[in-house]
Amino acid sequence: MKKILIVDDDGEFRRHLIEVLKEEYQVDDASSATEAYEKLGTGNFDIVLLDYMMPKQNGIDALYEIKRLRPKTKVIMITAFASIENAIDVIKKGASDYISKPFKIDNLLLAIRQVLEEAKFEEGMKKLDIDRTLSALASPIRRNILKLLRGRGDIHLMEITRHLQIEDHTKVVFHLKMLKEADIIDQSKGRTYFLTKEGIRMTECLKTLEQYLIP
Repeated sequence: MKKILIVDDDGEFRRHLIEVLKEEYQVDDASSATEAYEKLGTGNFDIVLLDYMMPKQNGIDALYEIKRLRPKTKVIMITAFASIENAIDVIKKGASDYISKPFKIDNLLLAIRQVLEEAKFEEGMKKLDIDRTLSALASPIRRNILKLLRGRGDIHLMEITRHLQIEDHTKVVFHLKMLKEADIIDQSKGRTYFLTKEGIRMTECLKTLEQYLIP
C-alpha cells in the first residue's frame, strides 16, 4: 500500500483527508514542516500533500527540505491562493502537482493517481537501457508484438504472425530476434515467446506513454 503524508496546520482538514484516503493508502499526518521532517527522517513516503501556507515555514521552503531529505518522494502542493504563476513556480521548484482549496475529492484522488503513475514510469525508465528501449519501441511491428505479449501471455510464432496479419513470417522472426537479443522477450522450451522481467517493465512504460502521448 502506497504511503502518503499530509502536512497542514489545519487539524480538521488533515482528519478529513485521512478518512478519505485511508481505504486506499497508508496515511500519516503532520501539523508543521518540522514534524514532517521528523517523520520523513524515520520513514519513507511515496507522496507528501503539502500546505502552501503554514506558520513558521512556508510550503516552498518546506518543499526544498522535503526533496533534500527524500529526493524520490513526490510532493503535491495544496493552497487556498491559486494562480498560474504560483503553479508554475512550485512545479519548477520540485513539486509534481498543484491543487487549490477548495477542491473536489475526486480531483485530489486523480492527482494522486497521476503522480504515482509518474513515479512508476520514472522508476521503470531508470531500470531500462534507454538506447535499447528506444530502438525496440521505434518499430511499430515490435511495439505491436510487445502489446500482444502483454495482453495474451505466451504465444507461438504463427499466432503472432496471424494476429499482426503479416504474410511473410520471416519478417516477424526478424523482429522477434531483435527483441530477444535486447533481452525484452525470451522463448520457452515449447517454442512460445514471452516477456522477460525487463520486457514487462518496458511494456508498463509503453502503456504509460500511450495514455499520455498518443491521442
